[in-house]
Amino acid sequence: MKLFIRNLEGSINEVQLESLFAQFGPVLSTKIIYDKITWESKGYAFLEMKNKADAEKAIAALNGKEVRGKELMVMEADEKKK
Repeated sequence: MKLFIRNLEGSINEVQLESLFAQFGPVLSTKIIYDKITWESKGYAFLEMKNKADAEKAIAALNGKEVRGKELMVMEADEKKK
């Protein structure tokens, strides 16, 4: 299940984000979105977890949780229509 995470503090890297979510189950991929010119974090990321039940636990536990002074917004990612 793919997740969309908003309101990330700018210094969080992919390894740290993955370890935050890995406590709920296996993480398949993590991608923080960076500005193409400045290479600074845009404050959001996509993360994929192996199974839906673990992803739902992560959403319940981390949505609204303060991490490094910012309140995370965690939700299921909308799949792009082909």
